[in-house]
Amino acid sequence: MVSGYVIAESMRVGSRLSGIPLELTKIERYAVASATAGQPSVWTMIEFEFAESDAERMIAALSEALEERGGWYSDFSHGGERIVVFAGRVFRYSPGDEAARAEAQAYGREHGVPEPQLDWVD
Repeated sequence: MVSGYVIAESMRVGSRLSGIPLELTKIERYAVASATAGQPSVWTMIEFEFAESDAERMIAALSEALEERGGWYSDFSHGGERIVVFAGRVFRYSPGDEAARAEAQAYGREHGVPEPQLDWVD
């Protein structure tokens, strides 16, 4: 199983994650001190697991569902890679590949992700 998440507020209005069996593991709401003007100050984190065989479908679904504005992404590990998903753009790299990580972080910065939120774990 692969562990993933989506922040409910990061999804475009009208978007949907469907057709991929998910096991819900946690829903949590919390205040976010690093929220930007384009992000709400309270987020709803939806954590789930899905079959490894559904990873490519989940990557595509997240990339399609995420809001383009506001600095949103989702990330998870699969097949020895770190996957960082933005609206319409996906980065994949091996843990420890600092150049590839920096490329994903630079893209995030360019698209409004504040520095404290570029903290995914490899």
